[in-house]
Amino acid sequence: MYKLEEKRKMFENFKTYEYELAGRPLVIETGKMAGLANGSCLVRYGDTAVLCNATASAKPRDGIDFLPLSVDFEERQYSVGRIPGGYFRREGKPSEKAILTSRVIDRPVRPLFPKDLRNDVALTLTVMSVDNDCSPEITAMIGASIALSISDIPWNGPIAGVFVGMVDGEFVINPTLAQREKSVLELTVAGSAQKVVMIEAGAKEVSDDDMFNAIMLAHEEIKKLVSFINGIVSEIGKPKFDYPSCEFDHEMFDKVFAFCEKDVMFALDTDDKNVRDARMNPIRDAIIEKFLEEYPDIEARYEELIYKIQKKIVRRWLINDKKRVDGRRMDEIRPLNAQVDLLPRTHGSGMFTRGQTQVLTIATLGTLGDAQMLDGIDEEESKRYMHHYNMPGYSTGEAKAVRSPGRREIGHGALAERSLVPVLPSVEEFPYAIRCVSEVLSSNGSTSQASVCGSTLALMAAGVPIKAPVAGISCGLITEEDGSWTTMIDIQGLEDFYGDMDFKVAGTHKGITSIQMDLKIDGLTPEIIREALETTHKGRDYIIDEVLLKAIAEPRPEVCKWAPKMISMKINPEKIGDVIGPKGKVIQKIQAETGTEITIEDDGSIFIAAVNRDGGLAAEAAIKNIVFEPEVGAVYEGTVTRVIPIGAFVEFAPGKEGLVHISKLAHTRVEKVEDVCNVGDKLAVKFLGIDEKGRMNLSHKDTLPRPEGMEEEAPVERPRRPFRPRRER
Repeated sequence: MYKLEEKRKMFENFKTYEYELAGRPLVIETGKMAGLANGSCLVRYGDTAVLCNATASAKPRDGIDFLPLSVDFEERQYSVGRIPGGYFRREGKPSEKAILTSRVIDRPVRPLFPKDLRNDVALTLTVMSVDNDCSPEITAMIGASIALSISDIPWNGPIAGVFVGMVDGEFVINPTLAQREKSVLELTVAGSAQKVVMIEAGAKEVSDDDMFNAIMLAHEEIKKLVSFINGIVSEIGKPKFDYPSCEFDHEMFDKVFAFCEKDVMFALDTDDKNVRDARMNPIRDAIIEKFLEEYPDIEARYEELIYKIQKKIVRRWLINDKKRVDGRRMDEIRPLNAQVDLLPRTHGSGMFTRGQTQVLTIATLGTLGDAQMLDGIDEEESKRYMHHYNMPGYSTGEAKAVRSPGRREIGHGALAERSLVPVLPSVEEFPYAIRCVSEVLSSNGSTSQASVCGSTLALMAAGVPIKAPVAGISCGLITEEDGSWTTMIDIQGLEDFYGDMDFKVAGTHKGITSIQMDLKIDGLTPEIIREALETTHKGRDYIIDEVLLKAIAEPRPEVCKWAPKMISMKINPEKIGDVIGPKGKVIQKIQAETGTEITIEDDGSIFIAAVNRDGGLAAEAAIKNIVFEPEVGAVYEGTVTRVIPIGAFVEFAPGKEGLVHISKLAHTRVEKVEDVCNVGDKLAVKFLGIDEKGRMNLSHKDTLPRPEGMEEEAPVERPRRPFRPRRER
């Protein structure tokens, strides 16, 4: 056993730091866990706990021209007291939510590493406990910043992040679960003490002013958090390690640039990506032939070299000449085109083209049973709207095999999904599960926002009654060393690669539905954010009015003939068992006989899907018969099933049978029941109610006109029997 002194020594570096964030305790623990990581901390926010570790390789990776950074947000099912599903009963590949969270943390962290660092860096953020009122995503972002800041890994942080909601017109920092359910805004902001470095938002048509004010409020809270983190760093932060700089050989760059400057300028000066690529091919051969002897490694470093040459030329054009590669003005959008109904058997299709960016989106309608079931660590269990994004190699002219979707594809699909969810009809209005798939046919900048536009077209063509059309557009940025800057709308590929920002905004005329900002510099000022919001609003208004609505003015009044026809109804939840039947036999029989698919919710909502509407109506009628409850005084058409001396049994609804007493067969005296009806006869009956023995009493007489001159029968009062005392035995 360890001696007490040895135990104390083991945790002698253990420290805790506390901060109050949105009225809840934020506690940072260091020096107790993961001692071999370059930087480590356990972050507790309420009852949420995330272990955050930052590690770096001792040596740089050879032959690369980028920072090999990986960010992994690891969801653990034990954090919410669950055992994973599936055969192996352990976590498998990351969920879509985990991938999106990793991207949200990667974006503000990556630009703050030194540009010449090539050491592998890994951020591993393991969710160990979840309090649904305290976001594990925000907790992980703060923990990632602290782990990097206190480590010896070179990094120009810290940053911090918060979540902002909008409830009843008021902004809320890090809203609770109950507040998030009522919020019209889901905004995540990350920033340094000086600038905003990342924005990710989903919103229900929030105005530009409200969005801007929410971002500024978030940054004020972020400044306080950064100050708190700086206090931790000043106490326990490690000195940053030295690393071999992978900075480019400036002498080689200057010589090559002087040699090929005019040729590269000519190659870039076109709006056609294919022409540009064709012009660049001979330049590569000329550079290698000219400088291979002097710089033997130039062939291996050519891609990085030509990237920097093109970047210098493009940025010089934009900054000095306000000239764009394709000759457009800074506020000019490329030629646009929109079409619908390109594919005959799909439920809806729409193609959106912006310059050489082209996306075809296909909408498919299904039953609510087709909704995607989620197995994550938050409260969301399913979603009825799914958006998937595919970008094959041919879209960029590359010859590469098709692979499963990567993080970029998943992120772009989720962004388009978030953009359109606010305008979708409710389940009650439109009881369908909906899937949109965006196929990128050609890519030259901002395919995610083209996916938003293509999806609006496809949904409207499919007959989905969306509340308003949604369009998306991007805004770029070029900054200068003196702090001046220029924005431009609708950036194409080169402006994205060599610029400083890709600020994507989607929304309706009324307001914003999503934002995603990718940044390559150390942050944005409020002025840049304000201008980006104004610029993109004008752009999406133009796209909606001049392009989308001219292709299809409004959603189709009905879904296409190939889509399932949906009928919704509601029954008493106590009757669900009757509809399903023992082992599902009743509902299976209805589905087989009517050619339908039936979904039943716990609250008694029933959704019937049928390719043939007649089949759907037949299924609806069958269910109504099963759950039928007769109304006292109502008249029904029935069939005589049995005749006995005192009356006739009549089935007036499937499974519902009652007795018409002989006295209730006619207004006059009836000697024999057979004088009025026989088995198989149709008989109108009035439902009188259920007696104390549970029998249904019917009357045929009350459905017949009273013979002329016959007085209305007075209720018969039976004489009471005289009281007789019980005889004693």
